[in-house]
Amino acid sequence: MKFHFILSVALLLSASACKKEALTPEPPLIQRKYKLPEIDLSNWKVTLPISNSSGRPVEVEPPEILNYATNEQLLPFMYNDSTDAALVFYTYPESSTANSSYSRTELREQMVPGSNNTNWTFDQGGRMRGTLAVEDISSDSDGTPHRTIIMQIHGRLTNEQRDLIGEDDNNAPPILKIYWNNGRVRVKTKVLKDLNASDTEILHTDAWGDDEGRNFSTVVGHEKFTLEVIASAGKLEVTLNDDETFVYDDVHMQKWSVFENYFKAGNYLATTDDGAYATVKYYDLEVTHD
Repeated sequence: MKFHFILSVALLLSASACKKEALTPEPPLIQRKYKLPEIDLSNWKVTLPISNSSGRPVEVEPPEILNYATNEQLLPFMYNDSTDAALVFYTYPESSTANSSYSRTELREQMVPGSNNTNWTFDQGGRMRGTLAVEDISSDSDGTPHRTIIMQIHGRLTNEQRDLIGEDDNNAPPILKIYWNNGRVRVKTKVLKDLNASDTEILHTDAWGDDEGRNFSTVVGHEKFTLEVIASAGKLEVTLNDDETFVYDDVHMQKWSVFENYFKAGNYLATTDDGAYATVKYYDLEVTHD
């Protein structure tokens, strides 16, 4: 009898617990929204900080770059952050291009996908606009954050110009470099050292020097910001957050019209320190030409 009584009580308690459990609503599932970045890579190739079999930095062009999300070679350096709708560029010092000691995970504009041979002049014009953030970056031995170049306009010699001055490649100086520099956006351009130099002399890289550089007043830190670059005949404009604009419309820009150009965007880390790294996120990026 005692056993039956204990069993009955146990069954009643179990039934009561089940009833209580049934009346208690399940906690709602956490709804996470995943969104991919809307960046068209059809007219971009990317350079990585790792070497190919020839000892040169790996480059991935269209159409292969369009499959970056499943490309095992690209995945460590260029990938989606689908919780932030961003395209991430990660880099560290390792392999560098022939004309630099720094490594990069950086896009290079290709007006004709898969070819570097079609470019544009300032007279033809070009516009690049992107929203980005430098999410993380290493510091030097003094605790100062390293710098990284996030946008560029790079010059290029035509084949005729290359042969005229006896160069073995089509490289010309970058007329524009935009840095993330300790939480600020810093702009540097090229200036012609000798304004009386001939049209042939100005084709040489060493005919051009760096200007003093300018910092925008806004401190962007590691937050999102928007940059717009507009090149036109004899003029260059760089705007931060649709608010503050640097305008370059001097004789140096007029002289620059001799070169072809292409846009670059990404993460070009300006250090060779051991253990250095940088992570840059792009939320949107577009290029247009008149």
